[in-house]
Amino acid sequence: MARNTKNGFPPGPPNIGDGAIEQYLNYRSFLDDPLTRVSNWVAEYGDIMHYTVGGRHQYFIANPEMIREILVRQADIFIKGPEYTSAKAGLARFMGRGLVTSNGAFWKRQRRLVQPAFHTGRISAYADTMVAYTLQRLAQWRSGAQIDVDKEMMELTLMIVGRTLFDADASTTANQVKKAVDVVQKASNTATLLPHWLPTPLRIRSRRANAALDKIVYGFINERRASGEDRGDLLSMLLLSRDEDGARMSDLEVRDEAVTLFLAGHETTANALNWTFWLLAQNTEAEARLYAELDAVLAGAAPTFADIRRLPYTEMVIKEAMRLMPPVWSISRSPREDTVALGYPIPARSSVQICIYCVHRHPEIWQEPDAFLPERWQAERASAIPRYAYIPFGAGPRVCIGNSFAMMEATLLLATIAQHFQLRLIPGAQIVPQPYITMFPRDGLPMRARRRVPAPLAAAG
Repeated sequence: MARNTKNGFPPGPPNIGDGAIEQYLNYRSFLDDPLTRVSNWVAEYGDIMHYTVGGRHQYFIANPEMIREILVRQADIFIKGPEYTSAKAGLARFMGRGLVTSNGAFWKRQRRLVQPAFHTGRISAYADTMVAYTLQRLAQWRSGAQIDVDKEMMELTLMIVGRTLFDADASTTANQVKKAVDVVQKASNTATLLPHWLPTPLRIRSRRANAALDKIVYGFINERRASGEDRGDLLSMLLLSRDEDGARMSDLEVRDEAVTLFLAGHETTANALNWTFWLLAQNTEAEARLYAELDAVLAGAAPTFADIRRLPYTEMVIKEAMRLMPPVWSISRSPREDTVALGYPIPARSSVQICIYCVHRHPEIWQEPDAFLPERWQAERASAIPRYAYIPFGAGPRVCIGNSFAMMEATLLLATIAQHFQLRLIPGAQIVPQPYITMFPRDGLPMRARRRVPAPLAAAG
């Protein structure tokens, strides 16, 4: 039962005092299993919760109308907080002042400069590259072999983002990028536990990973500046874009946006595919319907950009997987001034956590919320879903700039892989979601790959 509101604030768990040890133990306890913790809070206190930690107001949100208030109606007030923007303890120490980690006028300028790189006409040219790299990867698979799908998807999407972002073969840099991603994930969850100046082993590794990443990215930037070529990749668009005053991005600004796209542009799609294959292996009726669509539409041919609109069930499978297992499970905002949302006071500098995982499974919004039902995304059923109950890419002016790119990539990769292989979980394997910045399988995703023979098309007439 929800406890009574206090001073007009929403109900929520007990407050945490000023003591450093008390706060540390609370945070460590939360990190042990955040998905269960926040799900239990929603069940006990409702979908708008509040408590304080050391006097700072904390909110957890799984309510579509409150999400609309924060991300849309009051988007100029609810900005990215220090967990994103701090160069000492936030994501900015890795990504710099990129789109994910900046605010205000600077963010708006960068958004306008980066946006042309994601126009449909531009990203559609990447479709053949995505499919070609997938087919190359599948050529290394053997029927009956055990593979770590997590490792396979991470490396595949890294190769794709390397080619589409830098027009480069990322195989030589894959290990450095993987290390950087691992460090970013782990460091994001421990940044506030210890003073930023303390040289922990993780922070030492993070500095090394950042230096390696800078060497890679600045190498691409310097080479392209020298040649002046437009290779049709995202880096060319970043270098050629001009703002309203005719100014181009500095090398540092290009570096920050490129690193942001490099780190975020492969891992989220890889995890969307991880959870898609995991869910399909447990839901064979949906899997069979997916195969039937692929066999009927593609008839064994490699998918193209034009085929995407002919694969509606394939897209529904991905959307449903991202509903149940959103690659980004939570996002946060912090109001720059005192405000009120849905009648609740939210003081300046509060931490407002939007739990995407929770709103995607809200029992008052979704029928059979924990069931994998791609059919719920059929047009007539999807139209009844509240607008801000499904936000795998966020919402409002800061909606993910690469959402169309990511959906195209996930659809094409799923279509290509599922045409050729069926994936089954290794018996006894325990797949545990690890929700850091993104949500990934903690110990990998061991599955057995069995080659598929597409079903013959029914005879005409």
